[in-house]
Order: sequence, then C-alpha cells, then structure tokens
Amino acid sequence: MSQNPQFLFDFGSPNAFLSHEAIPAIEQRTGVKFEYVPILLGGIFKATNNKSPAETLAGVKNKPEFMKIETERFLKRFNVKPYTWNPFFPVNTLHLMRAAVAAQFEGVFEKYVEAAFHHMWVEPKKMDDPEVAGKAIASSGLDAAKLFARAQDADVKGKLMEYTQSAVERGAFGSPTFFVGKEIFFGKEQLREVEELVSGK
Repeated sequence: MSQNPQFLFDFGSPNAFLSHEAIPAIEQRTGVKFEYVPILLGGIFKATNNKSPAETLAGVKNKPEFMKIETERFLKRFNVKPYTWNPFFPVNTLHLMRAAVAAQFEGVFEKYVEAAFHHMWVEPKKMDDPEVAGKAIASSGLDAAKLFARAQDADVKGKLMEYTQSAVERGAFGSPTFFVGKEIFFGKEQLREVEELVSGK
C-alpha cells in the first residue's frame, strides 16, 4: 500500500478543489508527492447513504455560517484563492470523472485534472453538458474529443467503479478524502494533519 498521501477527489466538490489548490505547497514543504485518485462522489453517496453538504445543511441554523468561517480560515492558512461558485451546481460529474481515468491511461492526467478543476471552480461552466465540457477541456490544450471518446470504453468505466468501490471499502463517505497508508482523513481542514503525518511531526 502506498505510503504517499492519496487524495480521493471528484471535480464536483468545491472543497476538493480547495484541497487541490493547497496540495502543491504541502508537497514542496514535505518533499512528498500526493497521489490523486479519481472517484465518483455520487457513487460513494449512494453506497454510504450520504448526501451533499448542500442538502444536509439546508435549514440548519448556524452550521452553514460556521462552515464559511472555516473556509476563510483554510484560505488564509494555506494561502489559496477562493473558488468561484459554479452557478450550475450540482453538476453531474460522471463523464468528467471517467475522462479523468481516460486521461490517466493516455498520460495526460495532471493536465486534465488542472483543466477540469479550472472550468468547474475558477471559470465555472456547465460541465455536465458534453458540448460545453468538450470546448472547455479543448481550450486548455487537451484532445477533449479523444478523452471523452476513451471515457466510454469498458476498461475506463470499470476502473472508475473500482476506485470508487475501493474508497468505500477503505472507509470513505465523501470527498475530499485522504489516506496515508491505512490512516483516513476527511475534509479539507484535515490537510493539516495529513501534512503533520507525512512530515513526521
């Protein structure tokens, strides 16, 4: 099992995006590379009977306000820019996540991850519209047509299911989730603990 920290992510999670923004500085400080693992958040929710924060926080007094405070603290602590709220949220990310696996197979994974997060949370678009997503990914210098076509192949679909099922079996119930060996951490705020663990503090 990899001792490098693993980052289980879905492009549909704004907190996964903020984690993605914070990770490079952690890698620089610790000299440890994070392993990005694409998962399907909808599949994890279904398997664990979980719901998105947008649903679970609806009508709860004070908690959404506190989470905004927590996000502000995170932005300051990790010196990252806030996301731009995607007006089309929630976005069905099935095709985006399959294309992430396709990008792994095609050797352009890091570039694709950067592009997809950008078009979800920096210059947000309706990324579950195939035409919109295709143009967005192509504008980032990737062969979008090739990736989205490859995303339909059985081996790609199977690999995303495998990543997702494995995440649930290991204890995941949402995104962002991090693993360091068998140790599980959930939520962007726990990146502090992840960093402490990998740096030996």
